[in-house]
Amino acid sequence: MTNDTGSERAATADQRLPMQLVGGWEVGLLAFMAVLFLFAAWINPNFFGTSAALGSVLRDASRFGVMAVGMSFVIVNKDLDLSVGSIYGVTATVFSVSYSTSYYDSGLMTAVIWSLGVGLLFGVINGTLVTYLRVPAFIATLTTLFIGRGFVTGLSGGKTISFLQKADADPGFFMLGTTNAIGFNNQILIFLVVAIVGALVLSKTRWGYETFASGGNTLAASYAGIPTNWVRMRAYIISALCATVAGMMAVAEGRGITAQYGQGLELIVIASVIVGGASILGGRGRVIGAAMGVILIVLIDKVLREGVPIMRTMKVGDVDMQIRAVAQLPPGAVPAFLGLILLCAVLFEPYVIRGNLFGRLWAFLRGQPAPPVPDLGGVAIEGAQTKGARMITRSHRPRGLAAFIARRDAPAILLVVVLWLVGFALRPDFWGGIDNSFNLLLAFTEVSLLCIGLTFVIANGDIDLSVGSVLALAGATAAFCMKNLELHPFLSVLIALTAGTLAGMINGFLMTRFKLPAFVVTLGMFYMARGISAWLVEGRQLSEFPDGFNLIGRKLIELLTSLGIAPTEGIWFDIAAALSMQTIIMFVIAVFAGVVLAYTPIGQAVLATGGNQRAADYAGIRTNRIRFWSIVFSALCASVAGVIYIAFFRAFNPSAGQLRELDAIAAIIIGGASIFGGYGTIIGALAGAAVIALMRALLSLQIIFGDRSFTMPQHWVNVFIGLILIIAVLADIWIRQNNVFAILAQKYRLRPKAALEPFND
Repeated sequence: MTNDTGSERAATADQRLPMQLVGGWEVGLLAFMAVLFLFAAWINPNFFGTSAALGSVLRDASRFGVMAVGMSFVIVNKDLDLSVGSIYGVTATVFSVSYSTSYYDSGLMTAVIWSLGVGLLFGVINGTLVTYLRVPAFIATLTTLFIGRGFVTGLSGGKTISFLQKADADPGFFMLGTTNAIGFNNQILIFLVVAIVGALVLSKTRWGYETFASGGNTLAASYAGIPTNWVRMRAYIISALCATVAGMMAVAEGRGITAQYGQGLELIVIASVIVGGASILGGRGRVIGAAMGVILIVLIDKVLREGVPIMRTMKVGDVDMQIRAVAQLPPGAVPAFLGLILLCAVLFEPYVIRGNLFGRLWAFLRGQPAPPVPDLGGVAIEGAQTKGARMITRSHRPRGLAAFIARRDAPAILLVVVLWLVGFALRPDFWGGIDNSFNLLLAFTEVSLLCIGLTFVIANGDIDLSVGSVLALAGATAAFCMKNLELHPFLSVLIALTAGTLAGMINGFLMTRFKLPAFVVTLGMFYMARGISAWLVEGRQLSEFPDGFNLIGRKLIELLTSLGIAPTEGIWFDIAAALSMQTIIMFVIAVFAGVVLAYTPIGQAVLATGGNQRAADYAGIRTNRIRFWSIVFSALCASVAGVIYIAFFRAFNPSAGQLRELDAIAAIIIGGASIFGGYGTIIGALAGAAVIALMRALLSLQIIFGDRSFTMPQHWVNVFIGLILIIAVLADIWIRQNNVFAILAQKYRLRPKAALEPFND
């Protein structure tokens, strides 16, 4: 018996690959795009009826298409990269800061090398976190997403960077973003070259074979001798480099950047790859399909944004004048539709393609037996399993201070004390004052409300990326009802809470009924809820709500005064004057949630579901019901936060709750919960939220050195919070999961040996 050599396997790789360059799915996409384009030309001939329309669609799709090529390798490999938009933005920003005469004024090649180096570094970091450090892909890349956004705003200072005049000295590079003599933009040519190379590599080379094998069955691939960790690392590097090339294309066209560069592009790229026929379950996908998916989504975006030409009648004096106008969807409609497209695309692949819907329908029409439906399975996230229950058992032995130290949430509580003391030491004249304490409570309350519900979700092994957007949705709904519909505040609040809870129910239904991964479902809701909230308020700020409603965002003394029962002086007056209504509401919800999670069968079912869902199923726990109501409760808590938000600010801003997802997730992990589920406490989550609030306060604190002062620029806050999150996740995986402290305690006899005897069998 002889074994196949590596060269022999490589030679026959193209025969064994499950995917080739192009297939029937791409033909269907092409036909659908043709019909959509003809429909667009019919309703808006002024734009889509011209020869420039197709060039405009392809030009705008070029940068997304290059990113989709790299994302195809990641998704086929059964991973996800949420950071591509940030890599796109940060590499373009690094180029601009290096190249611009207003900053470092370096040469073109130096700027390009810096950008490529930063992009490569992000890819290596993502790959290292996911493969060797075993951080779940969506958490690792979500963290680098926010860190990258922090670098974009930090390096640019939140300003636009332009180098129009200097770019004239390097026409060779900047012509990449211009229209050539043939009549189309050069970015289209770059897109075409990258797509062809990517398609050939994925479908006709050993790299492609290894990618499909690793995505289809990682364990079997590793047994076959495929270096699966390197394959996954390579995919993230390819994705990052493609995002870097796209960033260079954007710089070449715009000859400058803004602080919003790359924001939200990850949704378009992921949706495009899935629309192109790739499976979120891994092992299936084609680069050509992803490229066509990009073009389709950009075409849909163009149709929605360009609108429909109409004629409006305007009365000028006694004369009716016909004026040409365009009927467009309000702001927020496009991201809402894109979020919907993502969810539909994710549902389409397993239930239509793998489920062979058309084949079963054709068999039904012919009266024949339906073909068998394969087991769709689920997305496997490799990583350590939570050992929270074991650690809790061990912590039962010590008494007093040792018992407290053994708790998973103890480090967060101690860190709260340390951070507060640091602030007091730096600015004792300001830090300990009632006004500063009140401001800290305000910042703490918003994140805490998100954390309370999200703790249930994370404890049962899921994730909710939509809490910040649901906060905005509830706030926008309440503001719209009170301001535009002039409804009673109580009814408006009830409708707002219902809207937010409905978003949670949609999340739960898709997760439990359709078996979609929580991070994909809530990522789609992230954009849908944010888009709908902007749609409701038409992208503008709403204010001037009834005074009775605003009281729930004010101090307790104001409510008592309005009721005529306010104390006039003494300690009760001081307490009422310092305590806010939102803090009281948060405290009541926290006590209720804490009791449920720690002392009721529901809480034990939540922890059991997160610790081992299959074992919980065998034990008779209705795990799908637990997961459903956990994410509904998370949405309800976010909705309460949204209502309180507009009551406190007395206005709704479409940016409400933005980036609060990271704060809430970081707070819960810092508070001792495991990202893999099975453990979590409300006390720990609140302590983590306090750490986040204190960190933000310390970073914005004006520190006085004699006759000078220093303040950390707020643009860098997200970088610090992202670093805290990844450190907390790594600590959970490599310290808590392996019970490092207990091992060290036993080794150095910091605890009685008898306390560990039951576990040394």
